[in-house]
Amino acid sequence: MPEENTVYIGKKPTMNYVLAVVSQLNTGCDNVCIKARGRAISRAVDVAEIVRRRFVQNLSYQDVKIATETLPGQDGGSANVSSIEIYMKR
Repeated sequence: MPEENTVYIGKKPTMNYVLAVVSQLNTGCDNVCIKARGRAISRAVDVAEIVRRRFVQNLSYQDVKIATETLPGQDGGSANVSSIEIYMKR
């Protein structure tokens, strides 16, 4: 999936990301990917459900991928961080 169809979830309010996903779908693309890591995973799931239930009724889940990424830690070690990718299509 191209990068322009991807919405990265962070610390902003949930509705900001909902608007970003709906905007992607309104510009004509039929697929969108929602990506998040760590504590933002629950917000990513919320975004996907709000978009699917309230804004775009004919949207469905295409695939959901979960993984663990190893990132360099603050103390020179490494830290494992969970990540999720939610692929949705019309």
